[in-house]
Amino acid sequence: MAGGKLREVNLEAGMPFVDQAIKRLTFELHQSRRQGFAAVKIIHGYGSSGVGGKIRTASRKYLKGLKEKGEIADFLPGEKFSIFEEPTRRAFGKCEALRNDRDLDRYNNGVTFILL
Repeated sequence: MAGGKLREVNLEAGMPFVDQAIKRLTFELHQSRRQGFAAVKIIHGYGSSGVGGKIRTASRKYLKGLKEKGEIADFLPGEKFSIFEEPTRRAFGKCEALRNDRDLDRYNNGVTFILL
C-alpha cells in the first residue's frame, strides 16, 4: 500500500485514564483501517506529568500483542523513527506519507507509529 495515508490521533487529549486511552486506540485503529489509512501516528506523551508515561507503556504493550496476533503489521516507537533505522525505511514502503512527518529524525518518545 505504498503511497498510503497517515492519520494522527492524540490519545492524551482530555487526560484520560489508561483504560480509556486503550479503548480509544482500539476504536481509532478500526476506524483508520475502515477509512483506508496505511498508518496511524498516536500521540501518547512521554511521562513528564506521569499520565503520558502510563499511556505510552500500556499502548506499546497493547500494540505488541496486536502485532503478535497479526492484527497490525508493525509499530515504530517515535524514539526510533529515523531514516537510519531499517524498520522506518521499510515503513516508507507501506506509507509514503511517513517521510513527511514532522517527527522523522526527532527521536520523540511521546509518539508511536502503527502500520495497519
